[in-house]
Amino acid sequence: MPKIVDHEKRKEQIAEAAWKVIRREGLDGVSVRRIADEMGISLGSLRHYFDSQDELLSYAMRLISKRVRLRIQSLPLSGDALSDIELILAEMAPLDEERLAESEVWLAFAGKAVSDPSVRELSLEVHEELARAIRRLIEVLVDRKLARDGIDVVLEARRLHALLDGLVVHHTTFSERLDRKELMETISYHLKSLLVAAT
Repeated sequence: MPKIVDHEKRKEQIAEAAWKVIRREGLDGVSVRRIADEMGISLGSLRHYFDSQDELLSYAMRLISKRVRLRIQSLPLSGDALSDIELILAEMAPLDEERLAESEVWLAFAGKAVSDPSVRELSLEVHEELARAIRRLIEVLVDRKLARDGIDVVLEARRLHALLDGLVVHHTTFSERLDRKELMETISYHLKSLLVAAT
């Protein structure tokens, strides 16, 4: 009886192999041949799932966003807005090996986006998705009347997004200068500065 292959699961395994190559060699070191070698499969087998390297890399980047979304959706939220927002933001930060891998791959794409229009388009898509999610978090604070009066939702969302991005870059690049505890303390400190109680 022929072996039944879960097509989507296999695509995810190939994307994970791409992440390993990206983490080790950067985006410039990625090729379908190297990814096939990482998987221990033939080039033909890999091409059964992805027609091109661009398609594979797009899938690999979007898979990170998908997994972050799924983790956030399964969080045991308490209803305490501040605690819940911290939990959500923690899923986007490199606080364990899985999230560190995601951050390293994200940074590789972000760096390449400066000079490669196709990577830039994909990075912008991920960037905008994160920007919308962070804006919703700020809106929750405002809607529940937990935020200080008069805060500008757009500017505060932009500032929190920039803070999170910066902390991810700092920890991923120089973890000895900013450890995981300090990363989350900084996020918590900033969030508390937005609250009514902070005035």
